[in-house]
Amino acid sequence: MTRKKKPLPLLSNVTITDFAAEGKSLVRIDDKVVFVPFAMPGDVVDLQLVRQRRAYSEARVVRYVAYSADRIAPRCAHFGVCGGCKWQMVPYAMQLQMKQQQVEEQLRRIGHVELPPTSPILGSEEQYEYRNKLEFGCSNKQWLTAEQIAQRREEEQQMSQDAAPVQRADRANVIGFHITGVFDKILPIEQCHLMPPLHNELRNAIAALANDMEMSFYDARAQQGLLRDIIVRHTNTDEWMLIVQFCMYTDEEQCLAMELLRKVKAQFPQLTSILYVNNTKCNDTFNDLEVHTFYGNYTITATMEDLTFRVGPKSFYQTNSAQAYMLYSTVRRLANLTGNETVYDLYTGTGTIALFVARHAAKVVGIEYVEEAIADAKANAKVNGIDNVSFFAGDMKDMLTADFIARHGTPDLIITDPPRAGMHPDVVKTLLYTAPQRIVYVSCNPATQARDLAMLDDLYRVEVVQPVDMFPHTPHVENVVLLVKRDS
Repeated sequence: MTRKKKPLPLLSNVTITDFAAEGKSLVRIDDKVVFVPFAMPGDVVDLQLVRQRRAYSEARVVRYVAYSADRIAPRCAHFGVCGGCKWQMVPYAMQLQMKQQQVEEQLRRIGHVELPPTSPILGSEEQYEYRNKLEFGCSNKQWLTAEQIAQRREEEQQMSQDAAPVQRADRANVIGFHITGVFDKILPIEQCHLMPPLHNELRNAIAALANDMEMSFYDARAQQGLLRDIIVRHTNTDEWMLIVQFCMYTDEEQCLAMELLRKVKAQFPQLTSILYVNNTKCNDTFNDLEVHTFYGNYTITATMEDLTFRVGPKSFYQTNSAQAYMLYSTVRRLANLTGNETVYDLYTGTGTIALFVARHAAKVVGIEYVEEAIADAKANAKVNGIDNVSFFAGDMKDMLTADFIARHGTPDLIITDPPRAGMHPDVVKTLLYTAPQRIVYVSCNPATQARDLAMLDDLYRVEVVQPVDMFPHTPHVENVVLLVKRDS
């Protein structure tokens, strides 16, 4: 006979005191930190503990007794259920303050290096409709909110009492966002404020068309179902790309999929490009799969200053176009190029930073792991008539070797923009071996950036710390650090 777990306690009239990591807030109770999502300092709440550990606990809000005087009304109807935009209730000026504090604390606490005063964070002019890309899952299983579950229970009770059955309020086939920690259910999204309104019309129309056609939606557990995933991209030239992932096993399923795309094309003449993927793998990634063109071009076009960038279905392009320009301008300013330098751009992606600084340098060398991204970078260089750049594909720790540097020149400046995990230790060793005069380090994770700064500290001092907000209403922040070689 198994022992029942002791119910976790309900805490009443608790005042939230501080912001915490990952968009949560916290309060200290009996010398233990309790982390709480979707709350902010000043809120008075009743909390249900959901997890207890030795050092901390986690809880959810079951009732707001009183709201913080700083709290504002979230715009989105899905706030508190959808896992994104966790800070919609926080005034934007306060969000910026917290992000700058986050950068300073992580660099100091993890890096343990001498730091200059942090430059004021560069905020986003637009706090809504700022994204140029969103991805939505398609599923035959809908995530139900607490209110919907209560409604379902009432209906089931009524069904047990009435002779005639009552139709349930929920629908099975939905398009929306994955709920954090739940891989097989989707929260249906009616309106998301992160992109211009057309993406909402498009997503909702695809859901309605697919349901009218009685198309099966993907079942993540059974790994079957025709409609699997959609991605919408939009550029500042007002071009729109739709990418639909299907899971097709038969000719009949392919015919049905193409019929859906024909209906979408007819309903949305604004679309520049309609692409599709047949993905029968266990996950939604498609970098290793062929992308087919159903209509229009394989790429859409974005601009930045006088540069043109072709953005394909697999391209990495900063998802906040306006702030990407702010970020790249910061990199170029800190690079302080005279036109005579050899520059290495590590983790170059589709070459956006490399091309953005190329006309101010003698030579730029870009390195990136994803081969298709390098193909995009070369195409973008050709489109813009820039011939002093060269791009190479391969694992950074294997590519950036003494032999590579001997062949392509010792860099005067290195720009590095690694993924969230930061730089591999072997890459850091090569930077120390190469010893350029300046390093501009762009990071989407100040914690791993701090770790890498510590490894570079013997040879470099931090001269500038410049946070940039790319994602309003989230705790995420980009940070640019200028490293200057110490006097020998």
